[in-house]
Amino acid sequence: MDLAAVRAVLDASCGVRWEEGDAWLAGGTWLFSTPQPEISRLWDLARMDWQPLVVSEGGLEIAATCTVAELLAFALQPDGPWPDARALMADCCRAFSSSFKVWNTATVGGNVCLALPAAPMVSLAVALHGVCVLRAADGRDRQLPVGDFVTGAGRTCLRPGEMLRCLRLRAAGLAQRTVMRRASLRPGGHSAALVIAASALDDPGQVTFTLTAATPRPVHLSFPRTPTAAGLRAAIEQAVDATGIVDDAHGSPAWRRHLIHHLAEEARQALETEN
Repeated sequence: MDLAAVRAVLDASCGVRWEEGDAWLAGGTWLFSTPQPEISRLWDLARMDWQPLVVSEGGLEIAATCTVAELLAFALQPDGPWPDARALMADCCRAFSSSFKVWNTATVGGNVCLALPAAPMVSLAVALHGVCVLRAADGRDRQLPVGDFVTGAGRTCLRPGEMLRCLRLRAAGLAQRTVMRRASLRPGGHSAALVIAASALDDPGQVTFTLTAATPRPVHLSFPRTPTAAGLRAAIEQAVDATGIVDDAHGSPAWRRHLIHHLAEEARQALETEN
């Protein structure tokens, strides 16, 4: 798709002077897939030369420009820290409905900032208690939990001229046991419902459930101990009624509601067995 209204592509590493009609360019797989008549200038983040992944004692930092392929390669390393979390990363990377060719260009930050209900990087980051580091055009940073960053289908807390610099996943969140369950209309298709259950290693009774794809924004439920099937179902019903259910070509609301409960119960049982 040619962006006919774009008159300049600028190097973001040289400093940003934000104007109306500007947009950030990372992978561009979505940006160039649809008409963007309101965009007149692009700031190229690829030239920022950010290290895609930084591992430290405190956890993992994922640059906004890290590609899906780079994250998947890290997740599939035979040795390394946080085996459960890396297995979850691999599953979430494979939840992209696009081809592996797109994975080499599409970025983690772009997927989070799109904030689509089925965005698998949002699912991953919320389940692992990730934090967005947001940078304004003047260089000032602020931090926000990913679950608060996404406010609805395609909506975020980004301010004009603000970018997602990176995601920070703390070691405690990465050390959780995790179980993911996902459903779509066809193999490898757009997620209709995605559920991630997680329990802390130091307190296996404490459990969280992250519900995405079927809801306009992530739903994150925390329990001090593993809930019963009835308790989980009641908590999901209350939370989902407050956020609503997605209604589009990838699944009817009634089917998606059924899937949420079915997948969450599967994840609950699997996590209970592991613990």
